[in-house]
Amino acid sequence: MIVREDFLKKLRSAFDLNIYEVKIWTALLSKGVATAGELSDISNVPRSRSYDVLEGLEKKGFVIMKLGKPIRYIAVKPEEIVKRLKQGVEDSSKKQLELLDGVKKEEVYKEMELLFQNGIINVDPANLSGALKGRKNAYAHLNTLLTNAKKSVTIVTTSEGFVRKADYLKHAFKKLKEKGVKIRIATNPTDNVKAAAKELNGLVEIKKLEGVKARFAIVDAKDILFFIQNDTEIHESNDTGIWVSTPYFAQALESMILQNWNKLEKI
Repeated sequence: MIVREDFLKKLRSAFDLNIYEVKIWTALLSKGVATAGELSDISNVPRSRSYDVLEGLEKKGFVIMKLGKPIRYIAVKPEEIVKRLKQGVEDSSKKQLELLDGVKKEEVYKEMELLFQNGIINVDPANLSGALKGRKNAYAHLNTLLTNAKKSVTIVTTSEGFVRKADYLKHAFKKLKEKGVKIRIATNPTDNVKAAAKELNGLVEIKKLEGVKARFAIVDAKDILFFIQNDTEIHESNDTGIWVSTPYFAQALESMILQNWNKLEKI
């Protein structure tokens, strides 16, 4: 049986299987019912390993061992496997969330907060900065900054960046709106931007800023998070954000933006 390598790679990633497991499983899917020897021949997995692999797949719920001699294996319907795996992920996530919520009620959490508060008081403001490797980490930190915002959020971004932020930060924008925080976003008015902007209607003031490829956010005229690369030329895993807590520079930068804000056309 010849199976495309890209197909096997996708299955391995989606179902968290090793190469032998995915080969045996796809072989069984193509047969429906088969012995370990037959699956070994079809998949080119060493016969000495096929039994262990099938035992592992059985424990994961991918196959069922049929009673009788010789021992045969039955493929479980893919739809059923997906349902089981989704349920497992949901159960695991629920337990983890409950555990984390429980930690906040423990005395140890209060001690952690006290340690942080006492430590941060003695930190030089110049040290309140850091590099965030990967877009996922940078966006997570931006979300944290927005969560703690009290007065204003000003964002300048590319059209691609706007679409991503509209999706990722929509919930945060809703919370900020409820708190009365002023949110301004300036970006290039492409068709994708206009479509995404509709989802933020009433939450954010969005204006046109053509020809600018900068990506940065200013929170409460105090914190700045900016990206140092062009998002159309870098993979998201290599995207890098720089966070700096600097009221002196943040106030000056936001002031320059606001001086021209009323001149910009709304999207």
